[in-house]
Amino acid sequence: MMSIVERELELKLVLSPERSIPVPARLTYRTDDPYAVHIAFHIGSESPVHWTFARELLVEGVFRPCGHGDVRIWPTKVAGRGVICVALTSPDGDALLEVNSAAVAAWVERTLRVVPPGSEGDRLGLDEALAELLAPLPADDLWLSDPWASDDAPSQDGEA
Repeated sequence: MMSIVERELELKLVLSPERSIPVPARLTYRTDDPYAVHIAFHIGSESPVHWTFARELLVEGVFRPCGHGDVRIWPTKVAGRGVICVALTSPDGDALLEVNSAAVAAWVERTLRVVPPGSEGDRLGLDEALAELLAPLPADDLWLSDPWASDDAPSQDGEA
């Protein structure tokens, strides 16, 4: 059975050290995709902007700087309150976002209760899929039997 853990929250898109704008977003975790977290940013366009990255990255980013390349996450304080900074890089541009660290930490904790760390692979059903893929089919018997008569069998014309 698939479970979904979601959280609506407001991030701040940092435009400069003095200016930021609110960006509504939805964090989503699905047990059928247990290694990933999904963020949908509602930026006023017809469709939200979606990002997907490793749940482990967000788990670690709550406590210490992590990531490289397209997604980097680190905890810090802004005006005396704890925030998580998320830096996103794409061919379309870069974004620096801030989100309340308590809200993210509580959401991450909920995902860890649903699928504990180290048990993600159990959710993928790889063993069952592999067993089904390798299970013999009735037609496999044709391939396993010898389609040619044995060389020791007498031929049709009576010669051996």
